[in-house]
Amino acid sequence: MPPPLLTVQNLVKDFGEFRAVDGVSFALERGEILGLLGPNGAGKTTVMNMLLGLISASSGRIEIFGQSLESHRIEILRRMNFSSAYTSLPGNLLVRQNLAVFAMLYGIRDWRSRVRETMERFGVAALADRITGHLSAGEATRVNLCKAFLNRPELLLLDEPTASLDPDVVDKVRTLIRDTQRESGTSIIYTSHNMQDIELVCDRVLFLHRGRVIRMGTPDEIKASFDSASLEDVFIRIARGGDLQIAGDQ
Repeated sequence: MPPPLLTVQNLVKDFGEFRAVDGVSFALERGEILGLLGPNGAGKTTVMNMLLGLISASSGRIEIFGQSLESHRIEILRRMNFSSAYTSLPGNLLVRQNLAVFAMLYGIRDWRSRVRETMERFGVAALADRITGHLSAGEATRVNLCKAFLNRPELLLLDEPTASLDPDVVDKVRTLIRDTQRESGTSIIYTSHNMQDIELVCDRVLFLHRGRVIRMGTPDEIKASFDSASLEDVFIRIARGGDLQIAGDQ
């Protein structure tokens, strides 16, 4: 078996006396989509920020592509990308200008054709000359995904990519992500509060609660361990009371 693309070992992050992430460990295989779930305050955003090198861990180790993130951050980030519903592209630029800037930042050869190809794939070619700040939520999400896939990343972090979107747009975005990932083989860490998203897109799920990993497995394995019919039910039980009871436990 090839080594995991990403390995996280005993990751801890303290903010003063508050421990936001408490000994998190997991691995991401090549070509896998891993859902990172948990209620607000569970530590998801902190983990994502540490994987991007935006904040440093208090202790623990992150290895990506077989290298330490701490020691090889720039080299690693060139092979990654990121998209979030809560992070906007510069609103005063045209869509094609935004994508051109990021394509050049990533050093993409023949970036003009790559920008055109990606816009066509995500159905935003007609928006090329629109001001980015004037786009609808669904349009902005698809443009953000164009940016995220521009450099053909080996590892992609998606933070709530379908947040605040209509169900029809959610279905289209979900299909685009899954189809593009299957073709490219990109490994993805995917956060969402939409449990249908997670069940339809993710190969495995990792549940965080109060900064700790409390469950990890396929969506079906997670549901079975809680004796629940849906991931949404599992999520609600954890969010409301931190219910960690496994079916069959004494």
